[in-house]
Amino acid sequence: MCEYRVHTTHAHAERTAVRIGAATQAGTAPNTGEGGPDAGDDASMSRILVCYGSTEGQTAAIADRIGDVLAEAGHDPLVISTKHPPPELDLRRYDGLIVAASVHMGHHQRHAASFVRSRVGRFNELPSAFVSVSLTAATGDEAATHTTAEYVETFLEETGWNPDRTHVVAGALRYRSYGRLLGFVMRVIAARAGLDTDTSRDHEYTDWAGVEAFAQEFRTLLEQEPTSSH
Repeated sequence: MCEYRVHTTHAHAERTAVRIGAATQAGTAPNTGEGGPDAGDDASMSRILVCYGSTEGQTAAIADRIGDVLAEAGHDPLVISTKHPPPELDLRRYDGLIVAASVHMGHHQRHAASFVRSRVGRFNELPSAFVSVSLTAATGDEAATHTTAEYVETFLEETGWNPDRTHVVAGALRYRSYGRLLGFVMRVIAARAGLDTDTSRDHEYTDWAGVEAFAQEFRTLLEQEPTSSH
């Protein structure tokens, strides 16, 4: 099943309905994230593609939260999985790009890296940001900070991407989603890192206020740039 969707917070849904109605009356194609290159009738609204590589779902939730913040600020985000991007995806239709990917066994998802690498020219043309999600970030010590910086640097070197912003976010231990073997491995890793080892429940370390602040920072960056003509 493909994992892509347009954000539909109440305010965003109302704006979308008005925009579609106006576009229909004018005989032009509305901006639904899947249509033609029409830029819509709101010059202050930017189209932002928020992409995620997620294994157990925490990074997808982080991407959703970023999309919510951008939508509530009056922009038009589309949140998609880098593993299952919509076939009609055209980055020329967007004004900004964000990728969130999680680290497993020392590496970000291959499909996230492949997604960026195959489109890196456009990624380097637009305002963009990379969000790296890992359990390592949850420990918060100096060694962890160095390691998470290396994760980010490796991803950017592998893809050739030069984002305007990078942000490191702590992920979650989703023991209830792991199989028996992976659960055992993750419990050992968690114990070594000083994290929670109670496998009867999940443990979330994500700083949601920090995620929202990052989204607001990206919004400010984007609003300093002229929107593209598509």
